[in-house]
Amino acid sequence: MGRRRHCPGGRATGRRARRLADGARVPATQRALSLPLHAVTHVVILNRMVQSSQTHFDASFGALSDATRRGVLEQLGRADASITALAERFHMTLTGMRKHVGVLEQAGLVRTEKVGRVRTCKLGLRGLEEEAAWIERYRQLWAARFDELDIVVEELKRKEKANGRKKRK
Repeated sequence: MGRRRHCPGGRATGRRARRLADGARVPATQRALSLPLHAVTHVVILNRMVQSSQTHFDASFGALSDATRRGVLEQLGRADASITALAERFHMTLTGMRKHVGVLEQAGLVRTEKVGRVRTCKLGLRGLEEEAAWIERYRQLWAARFDELDIVVEELKRKEKANGRKKRK
């Protein structure tokens, strides 16, 4: 519906393109930049360290965002288990549990081993130290902000109490 398709010759089609006096169409993004079409270039900035860390965090937090996957990690923390046992414990189909375990595997939190027809799940070799450190930094930041807020609230209460005494006299 509102998609833009860029065509050869610098023309764009779609709702968000505007016609110039000569009949050429200019996409909304180009109008916002106020640059001629030939001046618009794409710049790719690649910082592998940041991207790797973000991808790593995205996979970890994505895996931990689901209650079933957190439950699987808790269960595997107690003892290794087969996909079948996990599926039964969480009242799921084998396919559904396999998908959950796959997400945990991609994040490096779980590893599986197939012996015969049984696929056994174990905790992965990778821990969550980096993620815990990231969370701790933000916990400290918010704790400091709340401490500052407590000081402001106490000061306001003290001023309000002092102003109340003055009005009564």
